[in-house]
Amino acid sequence: MKRALITGITGQDGLYLAELLSAKGYRVFGLIRGQSNPKAAVVERLVPNVEIVGGDLTDLPSLISALEVAQPEEVYNLAAVSFVGLSWRQAELTGDVTGLGVLRMLEAIRIYTGGDMSKVRFYQASSSEMFGKVRETPQVETTPFYPRSPYGVAKVYGHYMTVNYRESYGAYACSGILFNHESPRRGYEFVTRKVTRGVARIKLGLADSITLGNLEAKRDWGFAGDYVEAMWRMLQQDEPDDYVVATGVAHSIRDLLDAAFGHVGIDDWSGYVKQDPRFMRPAEVDHLVGDASKATKQLGWTQTVDFSQLVTMMVDNDLELEARAG
Repeated sequence: MKRALITGITGQDGLYLAELLSAKGYRVFGLIRGQSNPKAAVVERLVPNVEIVGGDLTDLPSLISALEVAQPEEVYNLAAVSFVGLSWRQAELTGDVTGLGVLRMLEAIRIYTGGDMSKVRFYQASSSEMFGKVRETPQVETTPFYPRSPYGVAKVYGHYMTVNYRESYGAYACSGILFNHESPRRGYEFVTRKVTRGVARIKLGLADSITLGNLEAKRDWGFAGDYVEAMWRMLQQDEPDDYVVATGVAHSIRDLLDAAFGHVGIDDWSGYVKQDPRFMRPAEVDHLVGDASKATKQLGWTQTVDFSQLVTMMVDNDLELEARAG
């Protein structure tokens, strides 16, 4: 039975990955910060066979202890201060967790393995936000980075630290440069879930509007359940490498609104959507779209859920949740 340790186990990616690995026969350990973390209950409900271990990406000794408990063959580092908008307000914390946290996890593996880092395969959750003010479209593994947020900057640090440990210490370390991926498990603060939940509440008569920021930004949106499959496939290769994971199709926030409102029979949403400058980013990323040809060719990875199916899935989920709650 293979053993895996997942940081960020309480997020959407962590939950989907834990389900995937469990189905493949892994013994799965999830790293959770704090003694009484309320999010642990979510993990226990959705993936009850996951074994919780304590640890914190800001504390190296706790990460070494977690590795000693889990004794994993694979480590998936998904934890981060992941809401981009928050990173401007908490830039130092974002750098400490999202950036330096990667270094601490890699260093913990180096210490735990006695320097033979090939014993533990490591996955780092890199991000399309690293491309930021893009230099070319679509973005591929060799596209230069130009991050436009503290979050993006921290992810670039973590990405290059992963490459450095691979080249310096012989670590089996991969980075997945994942473009936006969503699901019914996405947090309410993210624009996709904010839209789908808002549409559900409007349809049910529980709200009369949604307040958003920039409606013109374009993103390459896929399904989180598909993307964790790519993470696993990266760690099954003979040699470690970095891969873009994306759908290759970009949609604007307006497209998202069209799809979500259209699904509940509202064709003209203009009267339901308000804009507020408070939700505008200080430095916007206008257009992200990835080319996952390398992942398709080398990993055999393909998406199974397209944009329309994703939005439908999320709206239906929120209709059910809001009807039950309201």
